Amino acid sequence: MIHIYTGNGKGKTTAALGLIIRAIGNGKRVCLIQFMKKNFEYGEIKFLENVSGIDIFQFGTDQLIDPNNPDEIDFKEAESGYKKVREALNSGKYDLIVIDEINVAVKWKLLPLEKQLELMDIKTDAEVVMTGRYASPEIIKRADLVTEMLEIKHYFNEGVQARKGVEF
Repeated sequence: MIHIYTGNGKGKTTAALGLIIRAIGNGKRVCLIQFMKKNFEYGEIKFLENVSGIDIFQFGTDQLIDPNNPDEIDFKEAESGYKKVREALNSGKYDLIVIDEINVAVKWKLLPLEKQLELMDIKTDAEVVMTGRYASPEIIKRADLVTEMLEIKHYFNEGVQARKGVEF
């Protein structure tokens, strides 16, 4: 089954992390592949690095990406992430594969939509989760489960910055 967690509200990666914990708690083997997240001290990564049953791969840089003018390294990192996802999907060694922020990577044209669709066509017994805002209609149509996080109100709009232990 392919899950899509999308929308402009908070909680897409958090929901995927909850599913990771559930899977590991039931003895499942998990792979977490993150696009546009690397070299940053995310609390969930620090925690999961000490847990058995999960492989974690991050692709990106520690710099924010300008969606209107990405650097060449952003394209290279996205391509490396895509190759790792293909490898994980074809490996047969995982029960759950979370592909975090792939929808944003596609929206920002770091990765062509066709490659994301190709990933969805790979036959696997693993549960697959793709997260990120901006899931395209083609992705939504092809998925088995789609959850849209809808922002009703967010404290960022009042100037509250990302907080350690809550947003990262």
